[in-house]
Amino acid sequence: MARDPAAPHPTINDRPFADLDITTFHDLLRLRVDVFVVEQTCAYPELDGRDTEPETRHVWLDGPDGRPVALIRVLAEPDGSHRISRVVTRVEARSAGLAGVLLDHVHATTPGRLVLDAQTYLVPWYDSLGYEATGGEFLEDGIPHVPMAREGAQA
Repeated sequence: MARDPAAPHPTINDRPFADLDITTFHDLLRLRVDVFVVEQTCAYPELDGRDTEPETRHVWLDGPDGRPVALIRVLAEPDGSHRISRVVTRVEARSAGLAGVLLDHVHATTPGRLVLDAQTYLVPWYDSLGYEATGGEFLEDGIPHVPMAREGAQA
C-alpha cells in the first residue's frame, strides 16, 4: 500500500495545544492509546504532561472519516533541540507513506537539531530519512529503542 508519489498530498495539520478543540485532542489521544497501549501492550503514562506545553506541536493527517490517521508530536527540549515523539499511524493506513509525509513536514518546518528514540526495527527507515544513531539500544516499556538525531530546517 505504498503512497503514489503523483497523488496529491493530504492536508497537514500542525497546531499547538491551545489551538486544538477538545474533540480533535480526544481523537489524537485515542489513536496514540489504540496503538501504543492496546496494540503494543505497553502500560505507560500516555498523558505525560507535555502535550499542553506552549511550544509542543501536534502534527497530523486526517483520514477519509475525518479522524486522525497518522500523527507526530514535536516537543521543544531544554537544550534547544526538538524531540519527535508519538509517531503513529492507524493500522489500516500503514505502509502508505503517511508518517514520512509528516516527517518531511517536520524536517522542513523545525529549525535545529531533531532527536527521537526509534523502535529498533524502524532504525533503517529513520536512517533513510537522514537520522543517525547517537547511542546504543535500550529498552523502553519493554520495546528496544535506539536514540537518533538529524538536523532540521535551516534557521
